[in-house]
Amino acid sequence: MKVLVVGGGGREHALCWALSASPVLTRLFCAPGNAGIAAVAECVPIGAEEVPALVDFATREGVGLVVAGPEAPLTLGLADACAAAGIRCFGPTAAAARLEGSKAFMKEVAEAAGVPTARWARFDDPAAARAHLRAAGAPIVVKADGLAAGKGVVVAQTVAEAEDAVAEMMERRVHGAAGATVVIEECLEGPEVSFFALCDGEVALPLAAAQDHKRVGEGDTGPNTGGMGAYSPPPMVTEALREEVMARIVRPVLAEMARRGAPFRGVLFAGLMLTAAGPRLLEFNVRFGDPECQALMVRLRSDLLTAMLAACDGELADFDLRWSEAHSLVVVLAARGYPGAYAKGGVIRGLERAQAVPGVQVFHAGTARRADGALVANGGRVLGVTATGATLREAREAAYRAVDAIEWPEGFCRRDIGARAV
Repeated sequence: MKVLVVGGGGREHALCWALSASPVLTRLFCAPGNAGIAAVAECVPIGAEEVPALVDFATREGVGLVVAGPEAPLTLGLADACAAAGIRCFGPTAAAARLEGSKAFMKEVAEAAGVPTARWARFDDPAAARAHLRAAGAPIVVKADGLAAGKGVVVAQTVAEAEDAVAEMMERRVHGAAGATVVIEECLEGPEVSFFALCDGEVALPLAAAQDHKRVGEGDTGPNTGGMGAYSPPPMVTEALREEVMARIVRPVLAEMARRGAPFRGVLFAGLMLTAAGPRLLEFNVRFGDPECQALMVRLRSDLLTAMLAACDGELADFDLRWSEAHSLVVVLAARGYPGAYAKGGVIRGLERAQAVPGVQVFHAGTARRADGALVANGGRVLGVTATGATLREAREAAYRAVDAIEWPEGFCRRDIGARAV
């Protein structure tokens, strides 16, 4: 089967890497891809949000499965357009993708399904939002309703900080139209984890969990980013907790979406806060996380392509997902200045030495090749140095040995990924 992966980041490199090992695969494309993905897939110069062009390409090439990496093409209707062309798409329809595309919609679905989540309110008027903040007090959470590339959430420690977030999102529109509406939530306390489930519209199977490190600075300081590192499995996600999450959160939402006529197929990513009263839903994403996907793919032992096809075809009831007992950890190397302004074009050396570290796989997130063949940085998050080990400590040590083998003066990373768990 021919497969087209949509996207060009570290998540998509990990997906291509896993799919390339499938005995079912005959040819693998990635649009637009990156310099690392080019080693395992044929990169196609089509943007991830160019839905008509993507479907036209898939039709011409006889692609049997389109795999959506990021959320934007799904909210733009990639799965719907593929269905109209008679092509399977691993990912939800635009109607079901609203679980990520609108935080207010997600909260409404969660309430209808009886899912435990934080108290919340939606605002289209900044004055009303400020009045609510003053009445509620801090700490409090302000979220842009729409897609903001993982940067539209502010956990405000003071009312003044929360009011600044409202001004940034609703008045100065730092996230564009995504911040025209905001969701304001109570601030929950506890460890945060990423929980993934494979869904076929009716049946959901738990995937492995991970813990992301969202803030740019060590000790979880500084602004939120798309993710500076992750590890899997988190020790706090026990078998009992996994079943509780499936029973109280994932399956009720799957049933509610089906009741609404928008059955969810693909990966449902639940961001959870493990409070003293039990797990609470923070958000849903409708795709694999980044960098969580990298940590998951190196642990997956089932054939990824077969699993995706089972989700597309409504055949998960009898599917068995197998995982390695190994631990995994990914350290993101980012360009200095990220998540703010950063420079591109810095030459990266030493990847061969990094990949020579036992258990290490380096995934490319934002790289390109110059005409002279040199590998250069071409994004904010640039590399995901991923390692496996018999213990999390072993995986962590291997990942940082590989990081230290890479020469890129313009880059930086957090040095505390997985430190608390170890």
